[in-house]
Amino acid sequence: MSGMEKLLAQCAPFPGVLLAWYDEHRRSLPWRDEVSPYRTWVSEIMLQQTRVAAVIPYFHRFMEAFPTVEALAGADTEQLMKLWEGLGYYSRARNLQKAARIIAEQGCFPQTYEEVLALPGIGDYTAGAILSIAFGQAVPAVDGNVLRVMSRITGSEANILEDKTRKHFRALMAQLIPADRPGAFNQAMMDLGATVCLPGGEPLCGDCPARDICAARQQGRQKELPVRISKTRRRIEEKTVFLLLCDGKAALRQRSETGLLAGLWEYPHTEGQLDEAAAAQQLAQWGLTPHRWIKQVRFHHIFTHIRWEMVGYMVEVAGSGPTGWLWCDEEERAKRAVPSAFEGLTRELPQG
Repeated sequence: MSGMEKLLAQCAPFPGVLLAWYDEHRRSLPWRDEVSPYRTWVSEIMLQQTRVAAVIPYFHRFMEAFPTVEALAGADTEQLMKLWEGLGYYSRARNLQKAARIIAEQGCFPQTYEEVLALPGIGDYTAGAILSIAFGQAVPAVDGNVLRVMSRITGSEANILEDKTRKHFRALMAQLIPADRPGAFNQAMMDLGATVCLPGGEPLCGDCPARDICAARQQGRQKELPVRISKTRRRIEEKTVFLLLCDGKAALRQRSETGLLAGLWEYPHTEGQLDEAAAAQQLAQWGLTPHRWIKQVRFHHIFTHIRWEMVGYMVEVAGSGPTGWLWCDEEERAKRAVPSAFEGLTRELPQG
């Protein structure tokens, strides 16, 4: 008996007990209560790197503003980015609109794995989720939750950060997924990982439908599995960010259309952490004169592979700054998407 055959024999009861558990414990979520390819797709993109509780209000607002793929395809980019503000990873929103324009031009949502995977911003997991949930196709959707659950059930010591491990578990799930309820199966896996088979050392094993076949539980190895060995370290970048005020308005500039946070509005900033004297020199280079140094704050923001360590200066200045800068009051700022990376400084803004 091969290794895969042994795993299939061990996991044979799993689909049945998982679906029975899901029928009783499934989470009520807006994209599940009304299912369509468009709603499933948008929700899955929003849920990347983001908690369900945080996504729900964004999803409601997004559907109200862009109820169809055609509405998203024709949306104003500034409005789209504003609606996405706070979700982070803004390339997701740009790819959503790029894909929406492709779908709108084709006249219907693609229904094959290869066609869905070819859309901007869609990978293996999202393609599987869309095809199984919205179209009833038996395609697995393997994300971090699934890798954690299956690593524990099978007792696997393979590094889940390696592509070969993901491919191995995807092949296993392709054998286990039931043809009659593929969408429910994939969503049950999501719910089990999110609510029971939790990361860290405290999964709720007593509530798990797979507890009788779980190797990690039988061996007391829940804290050890899954194995995660990262080969890359997060790069640290230091920046100085300026919250510049003039006549009650704050300065914003728009990022270029390439790179991290492209196309969004931001507070002026420069590389490195400057002391007040060096910060004053930077203001002079921008043609600004500081009248009053109001506050200095230190904050950070973590991206997937980068950590920004920032010092922020809130300063009253005179001057207009470089060409292209906007000086916005509270109402004007609210219309523009400012990345959450700068939230540590945004909350220092005077309100009202």
